[in-house]
Amino acid sequence: MASRSKIIHPHIGKNIREYRKGLHLTQKELAERLFKSESAVRMWELGKSEPDNDTLFHLATIFCVSVDDLLDAYPSEVSGSHTPLFPSNLSPLPQRGMRIIPVYETVSAGFGAHAEDHVIDYLPCFILSESEAEDSIGIKVKGDSMYPKIEDGDTIRVVKQNSVESGQLAVVLVDDEGFVKRVVYGHGFVELQSINPLYPPMRFEGSEAERVRVIGLVRQIIKNV
Repeated sequence: MASRSKIIHPHIGKNIREYRKGLHLTQKELAERLFKSESAVRMWELGKSEPDNDTLFHLATIFCVSVDDLLDAYPSEVSGSHTPLFPSNLSPLPQRGMRIIPVYETVSAGFGAHAEDHVIDYLPCFILSESEAEDSIGIKVKGDSMYPKIEDGDTIRVVKQNSVESGQLAVVLVDDEGFVKRVVYGHGFVELQSINPLYPPMRFEGSEAERVRVIGLVRQIIKNV
């Protein structure tokens, strides 16, 4: 049986090209940030291949957008335009989709009863969805349990919601303690996994699983550079 060729998202190449131009990066400069070859970036932009999932996430972090923004078509911002989508600080910011979200020092501060009293910074992010923007906050990450994807000092953009799909990165509460973990559901258990192999998974079985409460989905990682 002949193997099927992978279907490439039709808008991803154009979106990568426009976001790259918006940051005034050459293909070579973007490739260096991604630890990829310049030819790989060129092939993405030509629509002849596309990045793997980890690289997509890295691209979204560099451009300060979501992975969905890289995959979807937004004609008013992208199609046929050479106007930067995410310009330098010397250019005017795009009006549509640019949001300012509050950043908190810890999970408990961001999701506390008086969260507005614990804002340590504000972060500009490109978020087209009005509802997602309203439910987004930033949290400063401490520790290395999610290294290397999330490092100490990075900021995560979290969308407040009370459930996630198995395997997604989420902010969770165990009793009253907050964690950033990969949430995995199994038959009769919930497991909170770290990316750093030095940290063993936390498994909660049976009634103990009720101690785990999802409070937000990790939507974006902003590296501490």
